[in-house]
Amino acid sequence: MATWFITGGSRGLGLEITRAVLNGGDNVVVAARDPRKLPDELRRHDRVLGVALDVTRSEDITAAVETALERFGMIDVLVNNAGRGLLGALEEITDAEARSLFDLNVFGLINVTRAVLPAMRAAGAGKIVNIGSRSGFEGEPGVSMYSASKFAVAGISEALAVELEPFGIQSMVVEPGVFRTDFLDASSLSTAVERIPAYDGTPAHTTLDWIDTANHTQLGDPVKGAALIYEVTGQDRLPGHLALGRDAIERQLVKIRSIQDDLAAWQDKSAATACDDAA
Repeated sequence: MATWFITGGSRGLGLEITRAVLNGGDNVVVAARDPRKLPDELRRHDRVLGVALDVTRSEDITAAVETALERFGMIDVLVNNAGRGLLGALEEITDAEARSLFDLNVFGLINVTRAVLPAMRAAGAGKIVNIGSRSGFEGEPGVSMYSASKFAVAGISEALAVELEPFGIQSMVVEPGVFRTDFLDASSLSTAVERIPAYDGTPAHTTLDWIDTANHTQLGDPVKGAALIYEVTGQDRLPGHLALGRDAIERQLVKIRSIQDDLAAWQDKSAATACDDAA
């Protein structure tokens, strides 16, 4: 029986991962800003521990991890799921808006991971599952800052996979496409306060207009997505990246082909920039 620690585990994809973990017979620590608001099915479950956690508050992180270890003795799987979105052209987004986004999506993830790693290293085992995004593999218009935060998540995950291998700890980034959760609601998604009319009719604002029609009609089923995350995490070896959903697969293939084309066009001249005395 493994113990999972899931940030943002009280709703959306995080909630469905929590349910998948319980259905699989494991323990789960559900970290939420207000655990009193967890669904009744979780609050009454004997394999669920709800802990208060705002991942932007270091004191919350320390207390939540200590409480989890006191209850279950170990954290076998950390799922860094807490996060939110930010819409707007880069020029429209203020410094304060960008920093607030990174505090949650990136630094919150970093600090929770730091807090969990000592116990995993002591045990010589553990798995870290970071919830990234399709937008963290391919930058998309209208979500430049969100993409930047999720590119950071992917980079951190790739580096951790190598850094932590000597300790028996694995790392994976999950890159979902659009799933039918409340992620496009105001509770999870904000829009730049300033809107510059010059961007109307351009790709950056087309994304903003798409949100109105896409909310709760997205392609992906979060229950099926969570079940796959649980299945993959249960394997002996994690993949570095897990594309989640048909749209995520399609866009990653497009990006891979684009990178290959760019590389082929300039490969010879790029290689020729080596020093003349280089071997």
